[in-house]
Amino acid sequence: MSEWNSMNREIKKNQLRRQIVQTSVSNDESSEEIIKKARTKVRKKRLRIFLVVFGLLAAGGIGAFQYFSLYHYTNYGIVWSKELNEGSYEGYLDFGSNVLKYSRDGASYLDAQGKEVWIQSYEMKSPRAVVSGDYAAIADLQGNSIYIFDKAGKTGVATTVLPIVKATVSSHGVVAAILEDSAANYIYFFKQDGSALDVKIKALLGGDSGYPVDISLSPDGTQLMGAYAYLKNGTLNGRVAFHNFAEIGKSVPDRLVGGFDEPYDAALVAQVHFLDDTYSCAFADNSVSFYSTRNALSPELVKQIPIKEEIKSVFYSKKYVGLIVDNPEGENPYRLEVYRPDGKQVFSRVFQYQYTNADIDGEHVFLYNEDSCRVYNMSGRLKFSGTFDFPVTKIRNGRFPNTLIVTGPKNMKEIRLQIGGQYQ
Repeated sequence: MSEWNSMNREIKKNQLRRQIVQTSVSNDESSEEIIKKARTKVRKKRLRIFLVVFGLLAAGGIGAFQYFSLYHYTNYGIVWSKELNEGSYEGYLDFGSNVLKYSRDGASYLDAQGKEVWIQSYEMKSPRAVVSGDYAAIADLQGNSIYIFDKAGKTGVATTVLPIVKATVSSHGVVAAILEDSAANYIYFFKQDGSALDVKIKALLGGDSGYPVDISLSPDGTQLMGAYAYLKNGTLNGRVAFHNFAEIGKSVPDRLVGGFDEPYDAALVAQVHFLDDTYSCAFADNSVSFYSTRNALSPELVKQIPIKEEIKSVFYSKKYVGLIVDNPEGENPYRLEVYRPDGKQVFSRVFQYQYTNADIDGEHVFLYNEDSCRVYNMSGRLKFSGTFDFPVTKIRNGRFPNTLIVTGPKNMKEIRLQIGGQYQ
């Protein structure tokens, strides 16, 4: 009997233990469910907050786009102004995010607030500056010196025996120059320190290659594009030629990988330019042509656009090519056309503004003269039109979307555009 009672007590103890364990498990499951629901609630709340913030940002972005891109500004305020040493001023060029100022007696590199980063003195009778990426070169046309710079200052000086006709620079500091003598023209190459490379091209007007009119180096310095004039049946014709100085070009005689005569029958090519390492363009008196050197040994004419009217101006950046031509129809005497490097048109716009300079900086086209300016965005909308009470020689984008850097012979100013009109 005592054993039976003892067994009953053990059975009851086991039953009690199971009940306690089941209750504990149930309580744990309830706790996990509560925590899970709480986490889900927090996630939903965060998602709602994110969607609200995203909506506000999107609305703000649309508003900012309209404010900075669609409005027509006619007023401005001066943010800051700095007096500059005029010297024998010749011109300004965009150099990186800053400006290269050059004259007959020296050059200076100015930051976005007009402060001189460096100054270099020299003496030239006819200086002409070119820029590519991190390097600039200033050549004394019909003289014998080329100064080469990076953003820290002078890297070298190239000295020539023959007079300099044209010069171009790559973004790695390699310089190519057309040199002239009485019997022929030559294209010589120089390193960034000014020392000569063991490469040259000889050209004759009556020879197979023709007479070099203009040249352009690709940014990486491995390709040279040239505009040539040559005689054909007693008539002067244009030609575009490509040379490759990379390892792959050694397999081709004279490193000449492509020549284009047929597109310029009875036309002359005045200017050529590499936009990047793949795309380049050539400006003739009756057309603009877009080339690709994606295949290094076989350059391709991607597109040629005939121009019936007289070409007044050509200008370009890495991303765009701009033309201004006569407009024979209607009351507007000029037509502005902008293209991408592959020849696709971005926009076309007629106008009657009397400009003297045209530039592209970022997503804006600048037309300006000595005391006024027009700015178009890449939708062809007139963003700003206004006059200034100070002389103007160069205009570019400022530090913010609605500011411009306006430079003259004696000063540099940053102006903030102000709404004075409405949608265009």
